Amino acid sequence: MQPIDQTKTKRLSGMSGFTIVWLGQIISVLASMMTNFGMTLWMYKQTESATAMGLMQVAFITPFLLLSPIAGAMVDRYNRKLMMMLSDLGAVLSTTAILILYTTGYLEFWHLYVAAVINGLGNTFQWPAYSAAISTIVPKKQYGRANGMMSLVEAGPGVLAPMLAGAILALTIQGPFDSFALIMLIDLITFFLAITALLIVHVPQPDQTLEGQDAEGNLWKEGMYGFKYIFERPSLLGLQMVFFFGNLFATIGFTVFAPMILARTDQNSLIFGSVQTAGAVGGIIGGIVMSAWGGFKRRVDGVILGWFLGGISFAFLGVITDLPLWIVFMALFSMIIPLVNTSNQALWQAKVAPDLQGRVFSARRLIAWFTQPIAPIIAGTLADFVMEPAIQTSSGLASVFGPVFGTGPGAGMGLLMSIAGVGTALVGLIGYFLPTIRNAEDILPDHDELE
Repeated sequence: MQPIDQTKTKRLSGMSGFTIVWLGQIISVLASMMTNFGMTLWMYKQTESATAMGLMQVAFITPFLLLSPIAGAMVDRYNRKLMMMLSDLGAVLSTTAILILYTTGYLEFWHLYVAAVINGLGNTFQWPAYSAAISTIVPKKQYGRANGMMSLVEAGPGVLAPMLAGAILALTIQGPFDSFALIMLIDLITFFLAITALLIVHVPQPDQTLEGQDAEGNLWKEGMYGFKYIFERPSLLGLQMVFFFGNLFATIGFTVFAPMILARTDQNSLIFGSVQTAGAVGGIIGGIVMSAWGGFKRRVDGVILGWFLGGISFAFLGVITDLPLWIVFMALFSMIIPLVNTSNQALWQAKVAPDLQGRVFSARRLIAWFTQPIAPIIAGTLADFVMEPAIQTSSGLASVFGPVFGTGPGAGMGLLMSIAGVGTALVGLIGYFLPTIRNAEDILPDHDELE
């Protein structure tokens, strides 16, 4: 028997291997966004309730908030390629179930909540697995480019999915297998493309470090270790506090963004859609720039500067009332998001040992997202009961801010958006003036320098 030629059986690795995985993901995410677009239309047709639609987002995010630490520990404990595949397979099962129920006429709106929970559960494992896998697939000098490409997975499909889904839904297809069913079938096919991409790429398992050995224990202990790791390092904790408060202000602003524009434009959906498209295009441009450039040499500069500039851009969105300027500042704001996220991701990948990244990254994201259920409540209450009534009457608020923001519908929400934008910018500015955060890359050694 002749020996096997290892060069013929070796799977792709490095940036070429990562690019294959990335292509599989961006195609799959595009198809999934098309399915979500179709589900949104179907859900609203059945319920005509914004609350019912909002509960889908709650169903999606709840598994992450509850299970994120456990998911991170499992990503570190088990094969990361397998974890990524399992998250895709979970989405396959939920989409297949919805497709069968829909084509047989048994689909009810609450079924979509169950599907959202399953998809949210898969995402809980998928994000830390993919984030941690990047640091073992590509060399450290390519972290910025790889994360820039991953930002395109979030931004790119947002532009194409509504247009493609709308075009397919406009097709006249008779029978139970209609255009919505066709979209779900396309979605299922792309899931298998993403899984195939993983199969042909080599995703190395990280070597265990001494710190990783010390962190071993039961699943709960390993899950909680991610928080312990962050809280023991003031620079990493400081960075997370930037994201905690930055996300708090940004989410408050985004909660009133859509109603503010609609109120100021007499419910003009075309203007609102144009601003949303500008944001999606800006995100793509920012992702392309980061993919080619990789970001600042000092990645913390990209994080701090990005939060500051993003906050200023967001503040202007609340002041202006013209479509051209809304488009410009929304595009600018969205272009900056990949700079912040790519720089931060590359920094953490360089500082945290690969065998700890699953649980540390899950803890990190939970801290950053902890404000998600709270901020919309704060924003809605302030907008409906404080800002809007006050600025539309002869109150002190109207006399001070009325000349800048106006006193008509949406003016109070515009003021709230600008306050949120200024708060976001201040978070970045404060981060710059705190040496623990500004000098994080000098204070914390790269994980490969400790080996």
